[in-house]
Amino acid sequence: MGAFGSVEGVRGAVTACTACALCSSRTNAVPGKGDARARIMLVGEAPGRREDELGEPFVGAAGKILDGALAAAGLSRGSVYITNTVKCRPPGNRVPTDAEREACAGYLAAEMALVSPRIVCIMGNTAYRSLLGGGGITRDRGKTVRRDGVDYFLTVHPAAAIYNRALEGVLAEDMRALARIAGR
Repeated sequence: MGAFGSVEGVRGAVTACTACALCSSRTNAVPGKGDARARIMLVGEAPGRREDELGEPFVGAAGKILDGALAAAGLSRGSVYITNTVKCRPPGNRVPTDAEREACAGYLAAEMALVSPRIVCIMGNTAYRSLLGGGGITRDRGKTVRRDGVDYFLTVHPAAAIYNRALEGVLAEDMRALARIAGR
């Protein structure tokens, strides 16, 4: 945390990062964005094509689904902080490797420490594995876990709803529960 000093410091470091091979194939690194004092932090997997083009998290098809789920919960992008475990797009939108997740782990830890949200919403298996060492988000979604003084809420990744439309309702239900837990 001290090395960055602020969320803007993390953004600058992410933008200039060359810690893994993903930097050579990216158009833009994609640091987190949102309210730097948010009560809720959303953590996904990695940027997709549109995010890589624009340098912002969740602006593609999954972002539209996320926006709908947030709205259903009375939340907006401006009221939360949104980030990913990996800050650059893996080629072909593949799942990030352990080495890629590790290369970005310090950035995510700094974002969490600087924003200091009341609750961190883990969206999908990659974020679940990165933050809690877990797997099986479908089985564990809707649960709250406390670890090392941080509360985590588990849900599906919005991109999963692109292929399984029933998950849009699940995600909206989870965002409503998340808002209640966070006191929003």
